[in-house]
Amino acid sequence: METVRNLTPAPPTSAIIASSVYTAGRRVADIPIEEAGEWAKKPGHVVWIGLLEPDRNLLLRVQAQFHLHDLAIEDAEHPHQRPKIEQYGDALFIVARTAQLIDRRVTFGETHLFVGAGYIVSVRHGPSTSYAAVRQHWESCPHSLAKGEDFVLYAILDFIVDNYMPVLEQIEDEVEAIEDRVLLKPMTGSDIERLYMLRRDLLRLRNAALPLVEVCRRLTSADLPQIHAAMHPLFRDVTDHIRTVQEKIDSLREVLAFAFEASLLVGQSQETAITKKLASWAAILAVPTALAGIYGMNFNDMPELRMEYGYPIVLGAIILVCSVLYWRFRKSGWL
Repeated sequence: METVRNLTPAPPTSAIIASSVYTAGRRVADIPIEEAGEWAKKPGHVVWIGLLEPDRNLLLRVQAQFHLHDLAIEDAEHPHQRPKIEQYGDALFIVARTAQLIDRRVTFGETHLFVGAGYIVSVRHGPSTSYAAVRQHWESCPHSLAKGEDFVLYAILDFIVDNYMPVLEQIEDEVEAIEDRVLLKPMTGSDIERLYMLRRDLLRLRNAALPLVEVCRRLTSADLPQIHAAMHPLFRDVTDHIRTVQEKIDSLREVLAFAFEASLLVGQSQETAITKKLASWAAILAVPTALAGIYGMNFNDMPELRMEYGYPIVLGAIILVCSVLYWRFRKSGWL
């Protein structure tokens, strides 16, 4: 291993999370941005720079070291890009979307990756998990990290995709709770609003994850010399993880759709039961109402008006008919 001279890193900058050089998979120095280009040119060395929401000045400093394309720098400066992969000369520019669950809503960030001979630069915008865990994990496996900058690219993409799963697992727990409640009572307005928000967030997450399939497909093609053929199986593994995420998202969206339909059916069933009860009581009450209405018309010549037992007979008839109707409705399940 080459002897590393004592370097004085650049002053701490909140946007610069890490700026290190590796050889044979081991970190040999933390370097200032202004020396990154020279280190990247040394055989067997890889510069790994991590930036968090950098300003334009910092991006231009990085651009000067690796001769990055102006369009790629412009995209990295302004987030809200669609996941994609672009080739600018000898460098690759990759955009991936990150996701976190914040205040019960899926919130998205972006990671922009510059990959070239001897270097990789990651630029994070918005909510995302720090890649310090990736760096620490693979620094403990120098044999893997020694494979170069394309392996670091794989490690970051795999980390991004794996972090979709905790978001989905939290949503799945809430979906299961909704599914359990929906058969007990109809959804309230707030429940329906939450269900709609979940389906919308899942669709946005699907739109963020699925384009990475095309990114990984490009990374396994022979027309990208920056990616060694030995790395192709690893990027295909990332594709499999994305497909798993897609299947999970589609499954949750279907469950939410079924829950909404089940809630409507439960609500309709309860409304039907209430309608049957109202109709039954209306039919029962119609009997005394009809008889009282007939004998309340105040005509002089009406049958049975002067019968000694006419009143109790009418009351008995009303009670008998109403009782028969009540028994029939109870037997049929309407009451």
